[in-house]
Amino acid sequence: MDLLRSLPIGLYLEQPVTWLHRIDARVKLAWLLSFLLTPVLANMAWRIGLVAVLTLLTLSARIPWRVWRQQMGGLLLLFTLASLLIMVMPDGIAVVTQPRWPTPDAIADLELETIGTLPETAYQYVLVDLHWVKITQKSLKLAVKVGTLLFTLIYSTNLFLLTTAPEEITAALEELMAPLKWFKLPVTEIALTLTLALRFIPLVLEEVQNLIRSIRTRAINWRKLGWRHASQIWLMVAERLLDNLLLRAQQIAGAMKVRGFTSPERHQVQWHQLTLRWWDWLFLVGLVCFWWVRISYGNPV
Repeated sequence: MDLLRSLPIGLYLEQPVTWLHRIDARVKLAWLLSFLLTPVLANMAWRIGLVAVLTLLTLSARIPWRVWRQQMGGLLLLFTLASLLIMVMPDGIAVVTQPRWPTPDAIADLELETIGTLPETAYQYVLVDLHWVKITQKSLKLAVKVGTLLFTLIYSTNLFLLTTAPEEITAALEELMAPLKWFKLPVTEIALTLTLALRFIPLVLEEVQNLIRSIRTRAINWRKLGWRHASQIWLMVAERLLDNLLLRAQQIAGAMKVRGFTSPERHQVQWHQLTLRWWDWLFLVGLVCFWWVRISYGNPV
């Protein structure tokens, strides 16, 4: 089992280079923030539209099938399970609700002539009633909202990390956070820490993969061990994983210290040269139109 290939979540896709790779990191970061912010207080049509847009972006970029299947497939499964679970719950969530029709005491106080003039409509609050499964209008809307929100938040971030190199992300964030230097905030140190965190993800997956392989080569019979001994082994594995990660962090810190990474003034790092091209300006114009559509048509009714 190769975790670096079978679990590429949060990793950068170097090959093939798609059109999403060529967009400036600052523009992609602005689009990512838009995808994360626009679902807030949005209607159902807008949230479903965001899922469709993210799917079309993935298909148009021609991302390899193995990556698309491993990332999109898992998120679609999570989206489906969360939606179905919320859909079959009583009214989506266990909350105290007010009756939709007048109570018997209230009906007694009303005149019969007024009650008889209530209009008849084809509206059905309970969509499916199978005694053991009941789907209502409220549970259906809540399931769609939660499912699309989970998909948008997770997949948009994953697609950004998949098509943007860590150095580009660092350079974009450092440039966007440059005004914070006026408030004596360590912008360069924050950017360096972010770069190390993104580069540390493959190291974590590699250590987990090596430990899993070491356990498999020993051919342990887990059924004969029982829960007590099996839990002790996994605790030892977790302890070894933590020790290996701390050792890797110490090695990285030592290598940086040898190369002169003592302060941003003494060792200025040129992460990446960011330049806005004509297609970047086109996507910025599209971002303005995106927000205009959200403000005009995305608000709940």
